Parts: sequence; C-alpha cells; structure tokens
Amino acid sequence: MSNTINATLECQNLTKTFNATDPPAKVLNGVDLTVKDGEFLVVMGASGSGKSTLLYCISGMDRPTSGSVHLQGQDLTSLSDTEMSQVRLTQMGFIFQQGYFLGNLNIRDNILLPALKAAPRATDAAIERVDNLMERFGIAEVRLHGITEVSGGQLQRASICRALASEPTVLFADEPTGALNSSMSTDVMDSLTDIHASGTTIVMVTHDPVCAARGDRVIYLRDGLLLDSRELGAWSEAHATKREDELLAWLREHGF
Repeated sequence: MSNTINATLECQNLTKTFNATDPPAKVLNGVDLTVKDGEFLVVMGASGSGKSTLLYCISGMDRPTSGSVHLQGQDLTSLSDTEMSQVRLTQMGFIFQQGYFLGNLNIRDNILLPALKAAPRATDAAIERVDNLMERFGIAEVRLHGITEVSGGQLQRASICRALASEPTVLFADEPTGALNSSMSTDVMDSLTDIHASGTTIVMVTHDPVCAARGDRVIYLRDGLLLDSRELGAWSEAHATKREDELLAWLREHGF
C-alpha cells in the first residue's frame, strides 16, 4: 500500500468475481485507483463494464474478491461487516438512482434518521444541520410532506441532504440523475457541483456525458479494467458546451 499524499481513497489490484454464474463472472480485473482529497471523480463505461461494481467495492457495500481499499489510510477490506457498516454510516454518503426512503416518515425525518444513528448523542446538532441542508437545497418548504407528495427532483435533493447529514468524508453517487428529466437532472448536478465546490470528495457513476462533464476527472472502464483517464479541470458554466463536446469526443474514441 503506497502512502499517497492527499488521497481520500486508494484501491490496488481490485478484483471482483461473481461465482453464482456458470462460468463465474469476473467483473473487475485488477483496478488500481486513487481518489484525491476534494476530487470529483466520474466513473464511466458501457453497460457491464464494472462501473457500479467498482463503486460498491470501494464504498464497502460489497467486498472485492481480492485487492485492497483504503479510506484515508484505513484498510476497509480488513474490517468486519459491523465495522464496515459504522464506517459507511459515519464517513460516507450515498445517492442512488432510486431514493430508498421510508414511506412512513416525512421528508425531514427520512433525512434526519441516519444522522441520528451516526451520532445519537448529538441530536440538536444533527437537527440543526439537517434543517440548514434543506434550506440550502431548496426543500425546506416540503420538509413535512410524505415521499409521494413531492417531485422526483425534490426527492433527489432530499437524497443529497440525507447523504450530507452526517458530514461524510466522501460522497458516492450511482446514476443520481438516471430517473430524472433534463431539467431535474441539471438541478441535481448543480447541487453536486455546489457540494464539490465546498470541498467534498465525490465519486459518481453515470452514463450521461453532460453530467460527467461536471467532474474534475473521468475514468473509463472496459471489461473490468481501467482503460483510460481524462483530466477535465475545474468546472465552468461559461465553457460547459465546449467541455461536454470534448468529453463526448474522447468517450467515442473508446467506443462509447
């Protein structure tokens, strides 16, 4: 394990094989990856390339078959399931295509619940943080609504608030705009861009080049291997179209 300076996440020779199929399916084939502190990293690739599997393995939601994953120097692959659950609860935030909210709780309580579980003795601080997040992302007015009483975009912003409520070290997003229309997608990506600008490290899987162009760096997977990487630099709305066009051209070079 190298002691890379200013690295939030490092994985080395990461492999993942699913043995339930015949023959077994090797989805990751030895991925080496470093995510720098404060970086917005985007993972892309064709369907079946291993991008979501990579996200699950580096976030501890699934265990790799071999290789190592370190979060700020801590070896996640050596932790027990209970220890890994605590790391996810206190150091990681997650945004998925679907919100996975509890139907018997209102929007505010859905956001608040994991923050209270992460720090049960800091209830007042958690409540204040959640209320501030809901104001910041424009959903304070629907805080008492049920999850079926708000739009898809509002639900995804609630997901972002929930992911940030425990002040995570790194935020993982798996196709966060996949179920949204273009206007709602832009809204959510504006929120993620704002979060990144405040210093949060983000790792996002997406199939959408427009969303991917918001990142600092895009990596491209093929057949479970890290095929290539492209540095994009800091996001600028003034240069968005040029940035998106250049990224799409690069992706097409790789058969996207």
